[in-house]
Amino acid sequence: MVQFGYPWVFLLLPLPLLVHWLAPARQEPRLAVYVPFMQVLTRLVGGGSGARAVITRRRRLQTAQVLVVWLALVTALTRPVWLGEPVVQQLPMRDLLVAVDLSGSMETRDFAGADGVPAERLDAAKEVLDEFLSRRDGDRVGLVLFGSAAFVQAPFTDDLDVVRELLDEAQVRMLGPRTVMGDAIGTAIPLFERSKVEERVLIILTDGNDTGSMVPPVRAAEIARDNGVKIFTIAMGDPQAAGEQALDEATLRAVADTTDGSYYHAADRAELAAVYTELDRLAPRRVETLSYRPQHELYYWPLAIAILASLLYFGAVELRSRLRRPAAPLEGGVAP
Repeated sequence: MVQFGYPWVFLLLPLPLLVHWLAPARQEPRLAVYVPFMQVLTRLVGGGSGARAVITRRRRLQTAQVLVVWLALVTALTRPVWLGEPVVQQLPMRDLLVAVDLSGSMETRDFAGADGVPAERLDAAKEVLDEFLSRRDGDRVGLVLFGSAAFVQAPFTDDLDVVRELLDEAQVRMLGPRTVMGDAIGTAIPLFERSKVEERVLIILTDGNDTGSMVPPVRAAEIARDNGVKIFTIAMGDPQAAGEQALDEATLRAVADTTDGSYYHAADRAELAAVYTELDRLAPRRVETLSYRPQHELYYWPLAIAILASLLYFGAVELRSRLRRPAAPLEGGVAP
């Protein structure tokens, strides 16, 4: 489909006619030689009645060439463009941040891997998280790791393969043996503050209780709620454990309830997988579609037509003049 950027330029099309009507033709006096036999000479060459004024008339081919060139130039000035087929682009409408506990208790081998062999809690969590992230097309995903300290491993990105690779490289105790869940929430909030999407989700996976955060988890959850962040907490392990490995379900529930999120408990890998299936159902992917039509400039086509018409006209005039030019006589008389 052709569209003109400046269609009002077509109003210039009748401009040559206005100039022709309003501006008189230029008259140029020329010297002439008067001869008594002018009328006879005029009749011999097939002329008129012997008028003393010579009027130069424009050839029809020249008139056509001028009209074509003017029309082409005006069309080029209107900036014609070709509109291509609509292109639909999908933009992420949700920023999803995953916070994974790397404290010492995550090396407990009370979960089964995909092959049924006993595996560490962290390994089981990695497998389930990897499957979960593989279905997050359309979302931007970030990764926060926490132990005795919280660290942003990957800011929000739509390159899910990078996030999955960084998650696979995480190891137990790489950030210390303790659990600072409140600091992990506090580390996530600045990432969301720089986000421009409306729906923001933080998933916290842990198997212990907060053992040293500078900001209490519930207070951190209140700040997250004020920034529009919804927190889902997932607990792994035995709620009956004691000491630093005790599972503080009350705090995890309070964190989720404060942000209108949900709390889940996974006693084994199957329940952990069911938790993420439930998260898929509760927070379906939302994608904004941006549609636009690519534009291709076409102004050079009418310009090319104008140049081609001029070249053809002047070429035809030159060829006609050469064909009408009498042949020069041969030196020494008429050729045999």
